[in-house]
Amino acid sequence: MTEPDIIAHRGYAGVTPENTVRAVQEAAARDETGMIEIDVQPAACGTPVVIHDERLEGTPGRDGRPLTDADGVVWETPLEQIRAARVVGTDETVPTLSELLEAVPESVGLNVELKNPGTSALRVGESLSPDVRDERRAVWEPFVERVVDCCRDFDGDLLFSSFCEGALAALREVTPRYAAAVLVWDDLEAGLEIADRYDCEAIHPPRNAVPGTPLATTSYAGLPAGEPGVDVLERAHEAGRAVNVWTVETWAQYEQLAEAGVDGIIADYPGLSSSDRET
Repeated sequence: MTEPDIIAHRGYAGVTPENTVRAVQEAAARDETGMIEIDVQPAACGTPVVIHDERLEGTPGRDGRPLTDADGVVWETPLEQIRAARVVGTDETVPTLSELLEAVPESVGLNVELKNPGTSALRVGESLSPDVRDERRAVWEPFVERVVDCCRDFDGDLLFSSFCEGALAALREVTPRYAAAVLVWDDLEAGLEIADRYDCEAIHPPRNAVPGTPLATTSYAGLPAGEPGVDVLERAHEAGRAVNVWTVETWAQYEQLAEAGVDGIIADYPGLSSSDRET
C-alpha cells in the first residue's frame, strides 16, 4: 500500500491550537507532515488573517468552548482586536497570513484555504452559471489579490483551495502561478465540473465520498450515508488530478482511504499512518 501524503489540518487541530504559529511550527517539525492546511479571511482593514470560523468566538456548540476569548465577525473586527484574541484558552494569538508564513519552513508545503472574502453571502459547493460566476469572482478578487501578495516570497509548495467557485475563478484571474484545489461539499458532480473548469491540480472531497470503503456508508459533512453515485477518485485520477480527502481522525479511517488509493489525507491528528505507528 502506498502511503498518502499527510496534510496537517489547521496544523493538526486535534493536538494544537488550530491555525496558530505554534500549530504550524509543531506540525512542520514532524517528519510525516508533507503539507499544512490553514484558513484565511480578512480583518476589517482587509489584511488576511488565519482563522477558520466567521466569528472570533467560533461556531455555537463547537467542542464545548469558544474558539477565542474575543467575539464578533472576523471581517468586521479591527486587526488589532483580532491580534489580541487568544485561541482556545492558550497564549496563542490569531496570526496574520504574513506572520504565519514566516513560521513555515520551505521544506513543507502549505495549503491555503480561501475561506471567506468578507461576506456572509457565500455560494458554497455550487457549480455556478457564467453570469453568477463573474459576479462571485469580482467579490473574491480583492481579497485573493491580498492573499497572493502575502505569499509571493514563500518559496515552498503552495496549494490554494476553496469550497467557493468564485474564489478559484479569482485565483486563476489573479495569477497562474499557483496550484488550485476544489473543496467538495455535498455535490460531487459540481466539484468535478469546477475542477475541470479551472484545470485544478487537485480535488478535496469529504472522507465518505470514496466508493468501496466502509466510510462511504456513513454520513459526514454534507454527504449522506450511502455508496456515492460518482466515483470521484477514478474521475479525478483519469483527469490527472490528486485526491486529498478531509478530515481524517482515526487509524481505521486512514487505512480505508490509503487502501482505496487516495493521494493525500487531511488529518486532525499526527501519527495515523502505518509507518508512524511502527516507530
